[in-house]
Amino acid sequence: MRRFTTLVAIALAAVNISCAQTVDVAAEKTALLARDAEWATTAKNVDKYVEFFTPDGTVAVAGMPNVAGAKAIKDMLEPLVNSPGYDMKWKATRVAVASSGEIGYTAGTYAETTQNANGTPVTETGRFVTVWKKVDGVWKVAEDAAGPDAPHGVSSPHVIVPTAAVKWMDAPAYLPKGAKLAVLVGDPSQQAPFTIRLQMPDGYKIAPHTHPTDEHVTVISGLLRAGMGKSWDDKLLVDLPAGSYTNMASQSPHFVVTKGATVVQVHGIGPFVVSYVNPSDDPSKQ
Repeated sequence: MRRFTTLVAIALAAVNISCAQTVDVAAEKTALLARDAEWATTAKNVDKYVEFFTPDGTVAVAGMPNVAGAKAIKDMLEPLVNSPGYDMKWKATRVAVASSGEIGYTAGTYAETTQNANGTPVTETGRFVTVWKKVDGVWKVAEDAAGPDAPHGVSSPHVIVPTAAVKWMDAPAYLPKGAKLAVLVGDPSQQAPFTIRLQMPDGYKIAPHTHPTDEHVTVISGLLRAGMGKSWDDKLLVDLPAGSYTNMASQSPHFVVTKGATVVQVHGIGPFVVSYVNPSDDPSKQ
């Protein structure tokens, strides 16, 4: 939240650094609000959404690392936008424009809906501030920041899950077919702690991909072979037998394959999102 309030202060200062009015500020405010409303219509179309950013535009979302540039923003958002039940709505309730007419900001509220592991819709509400600047006469997003109204918990509820009580289901569409997933605690789709298990058959491959947050992996049974890199290379695979642990750091590209039936346990801070380095590797698009 401190990051959010700091950005608001910077935006306020930016629009007030000017001695003389050189444009019709009222008209520019109206135009900027209209531009923001137009942008809101692209919330579920990532390609059009990123067109509103400057080349070095930045997204800063609470609980996730900052990303800059159209490709990085698209890679971060695309798996979420394409997930079942996703919806995003926002409305600017405040606007300011510098007297030069070259920089401004909009601020307001948003509501983001996702599905939890049981398919139940979950809606998060929060606030945002977007810093805009003129590029060749067109308002573009220089920085967009958002944070939830309610703070996310830093702990999980007390649970005891005996082996017989682990409930397996088909893995989400963003993972190759054949795997089973069980949620032990938390909700992987939310910005909160979670623990899941993934049951994979022999020879199961997950192509090079990244996650927006750290992925802590413990091998429960079988053998997981993991490699780091943007493209598959068998020479980079490291054998991780039962009992092994690895942390796949945020935004670090990696790939895995199993040898024999394998079960891993994954924990971290959600949302648990898989962003493939090569979009054509995404099973949900095949």
